[in-house]
Amino acid sequence: MTIPEQPATPQPQQPQYSVPVQPMSPGDERLWATLIHLSGFILGFVGPLIGFLVVGDRGPFVRAHAATALNFQISVIIYSIALTIVTVITLGFGGLLFIPFGIAFAVFMVLAAVAANQGRYYKYPLTIEMVK
Repeated sequence: MTIPEQPATPQPQQPQYSVPVQPMSPGDERLWATLIHLSGFILGFVGPLIGFLVVGDRGPFVRAHAATALNFQISVIIYSIALTIVTVITLGFGGLLFIPFGIAFAVFMVLAAVAANQGRYYKYPLTIEMVK
C-alpha cells in the first residue's frame, strides 16, 4: 500500500526585518571621528578597524576619518617592520630611529583627532592608501 502524495503547500516566509541605518548628527560624527583617531594609541589598528566597521556607514565624515585612521595604522605597521629590518641589518643602530618615529606617530594622531573634532578632514603624511 502506498500513501498518496499530497501537494506541497508553500510555507509562509518569515518577514525580513531590517533596521535602516540612522545617520549621525554632525556633533556625533565629529566625536566618533575623534575617538577613532585616538583609539590607535591603545588598540593600534584594531580601534580604527572597529570604528570603520561599526560606525563607518553612519555618515561620510566619520567614514572618511575611520578609513584614514585605519590606513595610517596599517602604514605604521609596515614602516615598523621595515625599521626593524633596518635595525637588524645595522646591528641595532637603526633602533635609534624608533624614537623620532614614535614621536611623529603620536603627533600625527593628535593632529588628526583635533582636526576631526573641529569638523575638518585630515590626511596623514606618508600614508599608504589601502582602505577607501
